[in-house]
Amino acid sequence: MKNNLVTAVCFLRFLTFRKTWNYALLAISFQISRVFGRPILWGKPTTLSIEPTTSCNLRCPECPSGLRDFSRPTGLLQEQLFKKTIDEVQGHLTWLHLYFQGEPFLNPRFLEMVAYANSKRIFTSTSTNAHYLQEKQVAEVLESGLKQLIVSMDGITQDIYEKYRIGGNLGKVQNGIKLLLAERKKSRQNFPRVVLQFLVTGQNEHQLPELKRWAKEMEVDELQLKTTQIYDFENGSELIPSDLGYSRYVPEGNGKWKLKKRLENKCWRMWQGAVSTWDGKIVPCCFDKDAKFVMGELKAQSLESIWSSLPYHNFRKQLLSDRSQIEICRNCTE
Repeated sequence: MKNNLVTAVCFLRFLTFRKTWNYALLAISFQISRVFGRPILWGKPTTLSIEPTTSCNLRCPECPSGLRDFSRPTGLLQEQLFKKTIDEVQGHLTWLHLYFQGEPFLNPRFLEMVAYANSKRIFTSTSTNAHYLQEKQVAEVLESGLKQLIVSMDGITQDIYEKYRIGGNLGKVQNGIKLLLAERKKSRQNFPRVVLQFLVTGQNEHQLPELKRWAKEMEVDELQLKTTQIYDFENGSELIPSDLGYSRYVPEGNGKWKLKKRLENKCWRMWQGAVSTWDGKIVPCCFDKDAKFVMGELKAQSLESIWSSLPYHNFRKQLLSDRSQIEICRNCTE
């Protein structure tokens, strides 16, 4: 609760009348679109995810970066493209998540990009496996103005942690978290807020009590227990927890599994914001990991022109009429 309040206060300080009005237009047009069943779009994207890199040091089994299994090109976000994009969107963007696939800290200019976005009064966040939080990087994180750091840690002992975070070192992750929190306290800063994210699986759910004790002892700002996305969930998986409260999937009754949440013909994400790959391809959301639904390219177009383009319009139209026909929506929790 305290973390939400601190985060909200900071977020509100970055708001302007223009950004607030833009958000209101998006929300109103989304509701009208739902009522009439056709896409009406007022406003520009209020959130944006940008991918610093597709590279990763780990090999997580349900992740294209970890599996080295992308069908799209891999590489590093270039600072010139990033700055061009931020300059274009700074007037209406409220939240920038510098993450899509990969480990952000593997891009050597990552924290410089964070600092640039922060200088434009855009709230910044990122997600990391926290293997690169040594003394030098921690100092740079604190200087960058990063507002939220989500740390993925899916186990409280090495043997359980490495079952999903293959190739990972739990001790390094925990030491990095401790160092960052200690240095933040020493410098009397409130940011970045450290959110410990735990993907609950059938392999680690028994560690939840111990995890909660550790998180409290470390004084992380927030602990998030997340459900795990599984690609071939229909036939079941050892990753599905026995406590289905932490599962996206439920038994169908014939040995098969199905999504717990019924797929509805709506999606706020398509009115709220977009996702950019490292090379500037705009895709609808983070479920399009292989960039199969490219709406446009930032190297040749502005985000504003892509946002209101015919491909985006047709995509929104399809999800309002029959979302089940869109491949990336079939494993979505939205």
